[in-house]
Amino acid sequence: MKRLFKNKWFKFSVVAIIYTLWFVVWSENLWFLLGLPLIFDLYVTKFLARLVKWEKHEERKRTNKTYREVFSWVDAIVFALAFAWLINIYVFQMYTIPTSSMEKTLLVGDYLYVSKATYGPRVPQTPLSLPLMHHTTPWGTKSYSEAIKLPYKRLAGLRGVERGDIVVFNFPAGDTVILERQNETYYDIVRQYTSAYGEKRGRELLAKQYHITSRPVDKREHYVKRCVAVPNDTLSVEHGVLKINGVAQDYIDNQQYIYFVKTTSPLSQKSLERLGVAPDDVHYSASTGTYVMPLTEGMVESLRAMKNVESVVRNESTEPYLAIFPNNTAYAWTEDNFGPLWVPAKGATVALTKENLPLYERIIKNYEGNDLVVDGERILINGEESKEYTFKMDYYFMMGDNRHMSADSRYWGFVPEDHIVGTPSFVWLSLDKHKSLPSNIRWNRMFKAHK
Repeated sequence: MKRLFKNKWFKFSVVAIIYTLWFVVWSENLWFLLGLPLIFDLYVTKFLARLVKWEKHEERKRTNKTYREVFSWVDAIVFALAFAWLINIYVFQMYTIPTSSMEKTLLVGDYLYVSKATYGPRVPQTPLSLPLMHHTTPWGTKSYSEAIKLPYKRLAGLRGVERGDIVVFNFPAGDTVILERQNETYYDIVRQYTSAYGEKRGRELLAKQYHITSRPVDKREHYVKRCVAVPNDTLSVEHGVLKINGVAQDYIDNQQYIYFVKTTSPLSQKSLERLGVAPDDVHYSASTGTYVMPLTEGMVESLRAMKNVESVVRNESTEPYLAIFPNNTAYAWTEDNFGPLWVPAKGATVALTKENLPLYERIIKNYEGNDLVVDGERILINGEESKEYTFKMDYYFMMGDNRHMSADSRYWGFVPEDHIVGTPSFVWLSLDKHKSLPSNIRWNRMFKAHK
C-alpha cells in the first residue's frame, strides 16, 4: 500500500480526478482542463522542476536542518492558506452579527457558520484578491484588484433560496461607498445633499468633501436578513402585517416590533434583564414614564402582567418618507404600510411606464448593466425606446425579524440573485458585548441551528 501511495502515476491520477470533478465538472468550465498538463508535469515528467533546478532545493532541505525547518513551516502555511481559501470560496464562510436587525433570532455577537453549498457557491468575480480578506486589508488599502473581472456564475447547490430562509448576501446598495461614512448608505447621503443644495451642486460638494469608491458585487458588505418574498411573489405590508400574494404570513418566532410601554414607576434593571431587552435598545423618558423598546409577543405578555405597567402599545409608522423604497414621492409607503410590490423573476417581462419605472430602474441600470434614459414620455434602454423589460436574473425581498430596527429591502429594494452568499447553518460562538470574559459567552447558543 505504501508503494502505491508513492507511485507517481497513482498520485497523478488521484489529483487529476479530484481537480477535474471540482474545477471542470462542478464549475462547468472547460478552460480548467488546461491545468491538467501542469498537474501531469508536477507528478510525472517534472520538466518545470528541472527548469527551476528544484532538485537543488530538495537537496538543501535534506542536508541543511535550518533550511528544512524553515521550509517545512512555509509549506504548511501556504497549504493551510490555500486550503482555507478554497473552503472559504466554495464550502462555507464565517460571519459575525454586527447589528440587532435579526434580534431575537440572531443576536449581536453571534458567530455564524454560513453554508455556501446550500445555494451553490459563486465563482469569484474578482479573482485577483488577497486570500481570506474581504474588501479592505488590515492596513486600510483595497484587498483586491479589478484588472480581471469575471461574469456572474453560480455552481450547483443543494437547492434555491426559499421563502422564510435566513440569507447572507452582499449589500446591493453597497456598490458605491463614502469611505469616511461607511455606516451610512451612499444613496441616503446623496439624497440629503441634493435636497439641500440641488442635484448638481449637491453631488459636487459630496465629491469634494469625501473619498467615494465603488465596489464589485462580491466585495460589497455582507448583510443577513430573512427572505420574505421570492421571484414572482407580490408583497405588501399592512399595519405591520406582512402579506405575500394577498395572504397574511404567520408570526415568526422572536419577531420584534417597537413598543411604547407606559409605567407608573421605572422598571428595575433585573426586570429588563429577565425580559431579555438589550440595554442599547431601551429608551426611557422619566417625564412621561414611557419606555420605547423592541419586543416579541412573549415579552409583551410578560410586561402586561407587571403591576407597574399601564399600557403596551405597538408603534406604527404612518408618515411616508423618502428613505423608503423606491425613494420616490410618488409612492407614499412606510415600513409598516408598504406595497403591493411584485418581485421580478428571471425571464419575466414587465410593461414599463414612467409611473412604475422607479420600482425597477435600479435593476435595469445597476444590477443588469443597461443604459437607461428618460426622454420626456419615452423610456430609452441602450438607446432604444422600450415599453417593456425582460429581467435577466431572479430577485428577492429581505426583511429583518426586528421589524422596526432593520435597514432592509423596505429601504433599498430587491436583492439580485448574484448577491446571494449563503445561509447560516448554526452559531458556533456567541459573545455578549455588554459583559466580560468568561461571563460574556452565551453557552446556550453554541452550535444552535437557525431556520
